[in-house]
Amino acid sequence: MHVTYDFTGRTVLITGAGRGIGLAAARFFHSAGAVVWLVGRDGARLKEAADSLDGARFAEVDVTRTQEVDTVVSDVISDTGRIDILINNAGILRDRMIWNLTDQDWDSVLAVHLGGPFRFIRASVPHFRRQGWGRVVNVTSYAGMHGNVGQTAYSAAKSGIIGLTKTAAKELVRFGVTVNAISPVAKTRMITALPDEQRERLQDIIPAGYFAPAAEISWALAYLASDQAAYVTGTVLPVDGGMSI
Repeated sequence: MHVTYDFTGRTVLITGAGRGIGLAAARFFHSAGAVVWLVGRDGARLKEAADSLDGARFAEVDVTRTQEVDTVVSDVISDTGRIDILINNAGILRDRMIWNLTDQDWDSVLAVHLGGPFRFIRASVPHFRRQGWGRVVNVTSYAGMHGNVGQTAYSAAKSGIIGLTKTAAKELVRFGVTVNAISPVAKTRMITALPDEQRERLQDIIPAGYFAPAAEISWALAYLASDQAAYVTGTVLPVDGGMSI
């Protein structure tokens, strides 16, 4: 049996869509018939990605700025008349031990990882309610559930995403909107940038024994964004080869 998803007629907005999991998700949803909006801070990279996906749109947006978030959501509605699926994937790293972490590091990481999803959910809710349907999938991480040395701000932000996900799920389910999160481990830029020894140590604690290709994470996103997941909300789905066991 081959599982397929059809998102024809759906509009998907993906943040952090210029590379990695976000770009892989954009390709997946585009191939499944959705109108895809790629959002991020690197306009040139986004344009290149959108040009490779016939009919895809892109917008250079700073997710920490409310006006820019509200504007792109309005642009999506003007373009297709709806917004159906929101995938909050944008992120940055400012990895330092806690005694070396500056206020600016802390504020920047939380503003992107946690403030971005909040702003996009808030901007999308009126349209979800009008439609009586919506899907939000936030990207958290192993660090958000277990912590990680040298990632105080990142871990705190990713943990905050879990609280945001569960609360938004309770508030929005009455309107036909589900809110879930995934906790992925994939072969992204963050992983490939690690020193070989550190990357090998990390891989050793994954029971599956490997880092998934970014494209493999898209199947989890697709399920949570589908009609079939209407009764799934407020959950955090590990997509990590058993790392979180």
